[in-house]
Amino acid sequence: MGDDTDRDASAVARLEEELWDPIARASMLRSSPRFDERVLDAAAGDGSTAIPTAELVGPGGIVDAIDPSEAAIARLRERAGDRMPQLRTHVGDPTTWPYTGYDLVQCVLGVSRFADVEEGTEHLVQCARPGGRVVITVWAHGALEPLADLLDAKPATADADADADASRTGVPGPAIEHAETAGTFAHWLAERGLVDVRAETVSRHLDVTPDLAWEIATHTGLAARSDDRDRFVADLEASDVSSVDVTVLIAVGHRPSEPAPGPDR
Repeated sequence: MGDDTDRDASAVARLEEELWDPIARASMLRSSPRFDERVLDAAAGDGSTAIPTAELVGPGGIVDAIDPSEAAIARLRERAGDRMPQLRTHVGDPTTWPYTGYDLVQCVLGVSRFADVEEGTEHLVQCARPGGRVVITVWAHGALEPLADLLDAKPATADADADADASRTGVPGPAIEHAETAGTFAHWLAERGLVDVRAETVSRHLDVTPDLAWEIATHTGLAARSDDRDRFVADLEASDVSSVDVTVLIAVGHRPSEPAPGPDR
């Protein structure tokens, strides 16, 4: 059991270094957290954006990091330690977070997991103060290929593996609807209530080993731990796959400022 724990910890650390942290850095380059700001980090996971954001806002700022996963928040707390009292962690649903008035709301690869993507995103917009920034990062269409295709592939021995095949057919990709391009993503966010929206594609391919590819598939929700890892690895090697598309779309917009008061009558 100890070996499994060590292996899992090593896999998580490698995913942070190879996958999550580069996406977090690209997102924060555009969200630009500033000293003394109040920030909501929605679907914060284990803190790839929340921790460096807390460092940037300093002790005069606040970062509320919320995620539905108790395990992810526990990992975040472990990574952060006690050195940043401005980082406040919460287990809960970001789409029902009751507090507003944030200078910055950021959500990196989280909105696709919302029960209602449109309503959840609109709620995040309302969490920002008037004029505040909202930064949303999502997987681009085609991201994580060819992993989804491999999980959806028919097994070579259909009779022997009919049940497994049925459970694998139609594996969805991670991208959200209406985010086919940076332009359509920006338009969709404008419909959610943002103004001055700018979106861009951040293209990247990640070299993978079979082990890393499996960890990516399971940690992004493409595969479940109960799926047939050996088959997946065999299919990966047979297909001569050596890299995975990890392209994202990053959008920055603002909640509309409150209109100036009219003249007294």
